[in-house]
Amino acid sequence: MGATVAALTADDLAPARRRQLLTRLVGQARARGLGDLFKPKAAVRWMADTVAEVAPHVPIRDLATLRRHFPGLDDEELADRLVRNAARATAGVGAAGGGVAAVEWAVTPTLLSAPVLLAAETVTVVAIELKLIGELHEVYGMALPTGGTQRAVALMHSWASQRGINPLMPGVGVSAVLGTTARKELRDSLLRRFGRNLTTLGPFLTGAAVASYLNRRSTRNLADQLRRDLRRKGRDLPGSRPALP
Repeated sequence: MGATVAALTADDLAPARRRQLLTRLVGQARARGLGDLFKPKAAVRWMADTVAEVAPHVPIRDLATLRRHFPGLDDEELADRLVRNAARATAGVGAAGGGVAAVEWAVTPTLLSAPVLLAAETVTVVAIELKLIGELHEVYGMALPTGGTQRAVALMHSWASQRGINPLMPGVGVSAVLGTTARKELRDSLLRRFGRNLTTLGPFLTGAAVASYLNRRSTRNLADQLRRDLRRKGRDLPGSRPALP
Protein backbone atom coordinates (compact mmCIF):
# COMPACT_ATOMS: atom_id res chain seq x y z
CA MET A 1 0.00 0.00 0.00
CA GLY A 2 2.86 2.37 0.82
CA ALA A 3 4.41 1.76 -2.61
CA THR A 4 1.09 2.40 -4.36
CA VAL A 5 0.54 5.68 -2.54
CA ALA A 6 4.14 6.73 -3.20
CA ALA A 7 3.60 6.12 -6.92
CA LEU A 8 0.46 8.25 -6.82
CA THR A 9 2.45 11.26 -5.56
CA ALA A 10 4.43 11.58 -8.82
CA ASP A 11 4.15 14.93 -10.60
CA ASP A 12 3.70 13.64 -14.14
CA LEU A 13 1.26 10.72 -13.91
CA ALA A 14 -0.96 10.18 -16.93
CA PRO A 15 -4.68 10.20 -16.02
CA ALA A 16 -5.09 6.53 -16.99
CA ARG A 17 -2.15 5.50 -14.82
CA ARG A 18 -3.45 7.54 -11.88
CA ARG A 19 -6.85 5.90 -12.16
CA GLN A 20 -5.19 2.48 -12.37
CA LEU A 21 -3.14 3.14 -9.22
CA LEU A 22 -6.14 4.51 -7.32
CA THR A 23 -8.17 1.44 -8.29
CA ARG A 24 -5.30 -0.75 -7.05
CA LEU A 25 -5.26 1.18 -3.76
CA VAL A 26 -9.00 0.67 -3.35
CA GLY A 27 -8.46 -3.04 -3.89
CA GLN A 28 -5.64 -3.14 -1.35
CA ALA A 29 -7.78 -1.31 1.19
CA ARG A 30 -10.76 -3.56 0.53
CA ALA A 31 -8.56 -6.64 1.02
CA ARG A 32 -8.04 -5.55 4.61
CA GLY A 33 -11.73 -6.10 5.36
CA LEU A 34 -12.79 -2.49 5.85
CA GLY A 35 -16.51 -2.91 6.39
CA ASP A 36 -16.29 -0.58 9.38
CA LEU A 37 -15.57 2.34 7.04
CA PHE A 38 -19.31 2.98 7.03
CA LYS A 39 -18.75 4.28 10.57
CA PRO A 40 -17.16 7.78 10.45
CA LYS A 41 -15.02 7.27 13.57
CA ALA A 42 -13.70 3.97 12.28
CA ALA A 43 -12.99 5.51 8.87
CA VAL A 44 -11.02 8.39 10.37
CA ARG A 45 -9.11 6.03 12.65
CA TRP A 46 -8.20 3.85 9.65
CA MET A 47 -7.12 6.89 7.61
CA ALA A 48 -4.95 8.21 10.45
CA ASP A 49 -3.28 4.81 10.85
CA THR A 50 -2.81 4.47 7.09
CA VAL A 51 -1.33 7.96 6.71
CA ALA A 52 1.11 7.10 9.50
CA GLU A 53 1.95 3.86 7.67
CA VAL A 54 2.56 5.43 4.25
CA ALA A 55 4.18 8.71 5.37
CA PRO A 56 7.69 7.19 5.65
CA HIS A 57 7.38 6.01 2.03
CA VAL A 58 6.50 9.43 0.58
CA PRO A 59 9.41 10.37 -1.75
CA ILE A 60 10.74 13.84 -0.88
CA ARG A 61 13.45 15.38 -3.05
CA ASP A 62 16.24 17.32 -1.38
CA LEU A 63 17.11 20.82 -2.59
CA ALA A 64 19.93 19.65 -4.88
CA THR A 65 17.60 17.18 -6.60
CA LEU A 66 14.90 19.83 -6.97
CA ARG A 67 17.46 22.17 -8.58
CA ARG A 68 18.32 19.46 -11.09
CA HIS A 69 14.69 18.74 -11.88
CA PHE A 70 13.77 22.43 -12.22
CA PRO A 71 16.87 24.28 -13.43
CA GLY A 72 17.01 28.05 -13.73
CA LEU A 73 14.35 28.82 -11.09
CA ASP A 74 14.95 30.99 -8.04
CA ASP A 75 13.56 29.93 -4.66
CA GLU A 76 10.14 31.53 -5.06
CA GLU A 77 9.73 30.27 -8.61
CA LEU A 78 10.71 26.79 -7.48
CA ALA A 79 8.16 26.91 -4.65
CA ASP A 80 5.51 28.11 -7.12
CA ARG A 81 6.30 25.20 -9.44
CA LEU A 82 6.05 22.64 -6.62
CA VAL A 83 2.70 24.03 -5.52
CA ARG A 84 1.39 24.04 -9.08
CA ASN A 85 2.44 20.43 -9.63
CA ALA A 86 0.99 19.25 -6.31
CA ALA A 87 -2.30 21.05 -6.96
CA ARG A 88 -2.51 19.43 -10.38
CA ALA A 89 -1.79 16.03 -8.82
CA THR A 90 -4.49 16.33 -6.12
CA ALA A 91 -6.93 17.64 -8.74
CA GLY A 92 -6.04 14.59 -10.82
CA VAL A 93 -6.81 12.30 -7.88
CA GLY A 94 -10.23 13.93 -7.56
CA ALA A 95 -10.86 13.38 -11.26
CA ALA A 96 -9.61 9.79 -11.08
CA GLY A 97 -11.73 9.11 -8.02
CA GLY A 98 -14.77 10.46 -9.83
CA GLY A 99 -14.01 8.17 -12.75
CA VAL A 100 -13.70 5.15 -10.50
CA ALA A 101 -16.91 6.17 -8.75
CA ALA A 102 -18.72 6.45 -12.09
CA VAL A 103 -17.78 2.83 -12.81
CA GLU A 104 -18.70 1.72 -9.30
CA TRP A 105 -22.13 3.37 -9.52
CA ALA A 106 -22.82 1.33 -12.64
CA VAL A 107 -22.01 -1.95 -10.89
CA THR A 108 -23.94 -3.52 -8.01
CA PRO A 109 -23.55 -3.45 -5.10
CA THR A 110 -22.31 0.11 -5.47
CA LEU A 111 -22.34 1.44 -1.93
CA LEU A 112 -20.18 -1.37 -0.58
CA SER A 113 -17.03 0.15 -2.11
CA ALA A 114 -17.91 3.85 -1.79
CA PRO A 115 -16.43 4.39 1.71
CA VAL A 116 -13.25 2.56 0.69
CA LEU A 117 -12.88 4.78 -2.39
CA LEU A 118 -13.34 7.93 -0.31
CA ALA A 119 -10.79 6.78 2.26
CA ALA A 120 -8.28 5.80 -0.44
CA GLU A 121 -8.70 9.15 -2.22
CA THR A 122 -8.28 11.06 1.04
CA VAL A 123 -5.09 9.18 1.96
CA THR A 124 -3.67 9.78 -1.52
CA VAL A 125 -4.36 13.52 -1.44
CA VAL A 126 -2.77 13.78 2.00
CA ALA A 127 0.32 11.89 0.77
CA ILE A 128 0.74 14.33 -2.15
CA GLU A 129 0.48 17.23 0.26
CA LEU A 130 2.99 15.61 2.64
CA LYS A 131 5.44 15.46 -0.26
CA LEU A 132 4.79 19.12 -1.04
CA ILE A 133 5.32 20.06 2.61
CA GLY A 134 8.65 18.25 2.77
CA GLU A 135 9.91 19.83 -0.43
CA LEU A 136 8.79 23.34 0.56
CA HIS A 137 10.76 22.93 3.78
CA GLU A 138 13.78 22.13 1.59
CA VAL A 139 13.26 25.22 -0.56
CA TYR A 140 12.90 27.48 2.48
CA GLY A 141 16.09 26.16 4.10
CA MET A 142 14.48 24.14 6.90
CA ALA A 143 14.94 20.53 5.87
CA LEU A 144 13.04 18.02 8.01
CA PRO A 145 14.71 15.13 9.88
CA THR A 146 16.13 12.47 7.57
CA GLY A 147 15.07 9.44 9.63
CA GLY A 148 11.96 7.76 8.25
CA THR A 149 9.92 7.80 11.46
CA GLN A 150 10.92 11.26 12.66
CA ARG A 151 10.47 12.79 9.23
CA ALA A 152 7.05 11.16 8.89
CA VAL A 153 6.00 12.51 12.28
CA ALA A 154 7.18 16.01 11.36
CA LEU A 155 5.32 15.87 8.04
CA MET A 156 2.06 14.76 9.66
CA HIS A 157 2.36 17.40 12.35
CA SER A 158 2.97 20.11 9.73
CA TRP A 159 0.07 18.91 7.59
CA ALA A 160 -2.43 18.80 10.46
CA SER A 161 -1.38 22.19 11.86
CA GLN A 162 -0.68 23.80 8.45
CA ARG A 163 2.48 25.28 9.94
CA GLY A 164 6.16 24.80 9.25
CA ILE A 165 8.43 22.73 11.47
CA ASN A 166 11.42 24.42 13.07
CA PRO A 167 14.12 21.70 13.15
CA LEU A 168 15.80 23.34 16.16
CA MET A 169 12.70 23.29 18.32
CA PRO A 170 11.88 20.34 20.62
CA GLY A 171 8.65 18.43 20.34
CA VAL A 172 8.84 17.03 16.82
CA GLY A 173 9.79 13.54 17.94
CA VAL A 174 7.57 10.49 17.94
CA SER A 175 5.79 11.66 21.08
CA ALA A 176 4.53 14.74 19.23
CA VAL A 177 2.24 12.67 17.01
CA LEU A 178 1.38 10.08 19.64
CA GLY A 179 0.12 12.71 22.06
CA THR A 180 -3.64 13.04 22.48
CA THR A 181 -3.80 16.62 21.17
CA ALA A 182 -1.69 15.95 18.07
CA ARG A 183 -3.64 12.79 17.25
CA LYS A 184 -6.95 14.65 17.59
CA GLU A 185 -5.66 17.42 15.33
CA LEU A 186 -4.68 14.89 12.70
CA ARG A 187 -8.00 13.05 12.89
CA ASP A 188 -10.04 16.27 12.77
CA SER A 189 -8.15 17.37 9.65
CA LEU A 190 -8.67 13.97 8.02
CA LEU A 191 -12.39 14.06 8.83
CA ARG A 192 -12.75 17.43 7.09
CA ARG A 193 -10.95 16.06 4.00
CA PHE A 194 -13.00 12.86 4.06
CA GLY A 195 -16.23 14.89 4.11
CA ARG A 196 -15.07 17.08 1.24
CA ASN A 197 -14.25 14.02 -0.85
CA LEU A 198 -17.91 12.95 -0.72
CA THR A 199 -18.27 15.06 -3.88
CA THR A 200 -16.44 12.27 -5.72
CA LEU A 201 -19.64 10.24 -5.55
CA GLY A 202 -21.65 12.73 -7.59
CA PRO A 203 -23.60 11.23 -10.49
CA PHE A 204 -21.69 10.47 -13.68
CA LEU A 205 -18.63 12.71 -14.01
CA THR A 206 -19.95 15.76 -12.13
CA GLY A 207 -18.34 14.38 -8.97
CA ALA A 208 -14.98 14.22 -10.73
CA ALA A 209 -15.15 17.89 -11.75
CA VAL A 210 -16.13 19.15 -8.31
CA ALA A 211 -13.66 16.93 -6.45
CA SER A 212 -10.89 18.02 -8.81
CA TYR A 213 -11.61 21.71 -8.16
CA LEU A 214 -11.90 21.31 -4.39
CA ASN A 215 -8.69 19.28 -4.16
CA ARG A 216 -6.75 21.88 -6.16
CA ARG A 217 -8.09 24.74 -4.04
CA SER A 218 -7.37 22.96 -0.75
CA THR A 219 -3.79 22.13 -1.75
CA ARG A 220 -3.13 25.73 -2.79
CA ASN A 221 -4.61 27.07 0.45
CA LEU A 222 -2.44 24.70 2.49
CA ALA A 223 0.66 25.75 0.52
CA ASP A 224 -0.06 29.48 0.88
CA GLN A 225 -0.44 29.20 4.65
CA LEU A 226 2.64 26.99 4.99
CA ARG A 227 4.82 29.28 2.86
CA ARG A 228 3.88 32.32 4.94
CA ASP A 229 4.82 30.44 8.10
CA LEU A 230 8.09 29.13 6.63
CA ARG A 231 9.11 32.65 5.56
CA ARG A 232 8.46 33.91 9.09
CA LYS A 233 10.33 31.01 10.69
CA GLY A 234 13.19 31.49 8.23
CA ARG A 235 13.70 35.06 9.41
CA ASP A 236 13.89 33.89 13.03
CA LEU A 237 16.11 30.83 12.53
CA PRO A 238 19.77 31.48 13.53
CA GLY A 239 22.22 30.77 10.72
CA SER A 240 19.50 30.17 8.16
CA ARG A 241 19.66 31.27 4.58
CA PRO A 242 18.42 34.82 3.97
CA ALA A 243 14.65 35.05 4.17
CA LEU A 244 12.80 35.00 0.88
CA PRO A 245 10.98 38.22 0.01
